[in-house]
Amino acid sequence: MKDKLLVLLLICLVSSCKDNKKEDNGIETITETDIVEVPVNNINPKDKKHESIKELEMRLKSKGYETFYYVDKKTQDTTLMQKYFIAFLKNGPIRNQNEEEANQLQSEHMAHLSKMYELGYADISGPFDDDGDIRGITIYNVPTLQMADSLANADPMVKAGRLEIEVHPWWAAKGFPLR
Repeated sequence: MKDKLLVLLLICLVSSCKDNKKEDNGIETITETDIVEVPVNNINPKDKKHESIKELEMRLKSKGYETFYYVDKKTQDTTLMQKYFIAFLKNGPIRNQNEEEANQLQSEHMAHLSKMYELGYADISGPFDDDGDIRGITIYNVPTLQMADSLANADPMVKAGRLEIEVHPWWAAKGFPLR
């Protein structure tokens, strides 16, 4: 729950940044300097009252997230669904870096992904275990496609052209763990 509160706090802070830039395609661009860091350990889960699903839904909607309720026909259980964004990291057009440059870019790439996770923007990232065109994914927990696209394109590997990003909206049950 503390991660969810942190995500919402960070989204509010980022969305209030005044010097976000608009590219010709109308997608808002967030630069690394626009990302406000908030320590994850400042929130104590014992300090928070229990939040109902309805309260969670209202809080998410107030921050711009899209949600809906899914009712399982068999069990009649109701689940709050939230829109996330999956960024597919694909081979980019510039893959001719020497080993030293590629290693440096990989280090910067991993630091970027760690920062996205620590700031609450990304919930999970990982590479694929084959040598295909799609190299990995990151699931962004942000309210808009534009924000997910901007954060994904801030990756040093993408900036260098070694990777390209393809972002798709994705619905998942809120609060369900990966099994």
